[in-house]
Amino acid sequence: MSSLWCPSRRVLLEALVLMLVAASMGLSLNYTMVMKAFTGGSVVALPQAPAAGAVLQFPVPVDYEELDELLAAGQLLVDARDPQIYVAAHLPGAISFPLGEIDQLLPAFSVNYPRETPMIIYCNGFGCPDSFDLGVRLIAEGYSRVQVYEGGFPEWRDRGRQLESGTP
Repeated sequence: MSSLWCPSRRVLLEALVLMLVAASMGLSLNYTMVMKAFTGGSVVALPQAPAAGAVLQFPVPVDYEELDELLAAGQLLVDARDPQIYVAAHLPGAISFPLGEIDQLLPAFSVNYPRETPMIIYCNGFGCPDSFDLGVRLIAEGYSRVQVYEGGFPEWRDRGRQLESGTP
């Protein structure tokens, strides 16, 4: 019997074929979501505004196309990344509020920004949960107008938009 078709190689080949079939089925069934993620669109479909009397529990996602209008309307831009990364480059006008330092920074943040302050939180793009987690925490602290820019810093930079650097 040829060593190519020994039982262990056959099992590996069958496992590889099974994984390829599963991956292709998963991608075909989730094609729209995958393409939105790769083009910087919002992957999570949450309502844009809570129903009357409803309690907002999660931050509302914001697409790149909405940012300029929201920022022009005066929404606070919050960078949830580490301070060292913020200092190197951040979106213009953003304040640094790293998720890892929320317990230390929250008292001063609460004094400077009332609970009704509309804000957009961002971090390092779709693979970064810090902006969402910071948003959930701020909502739990009573902030009601919290949005998350899922494309974050990478999408902004990759579209050739202006960046700032400096201390938090």
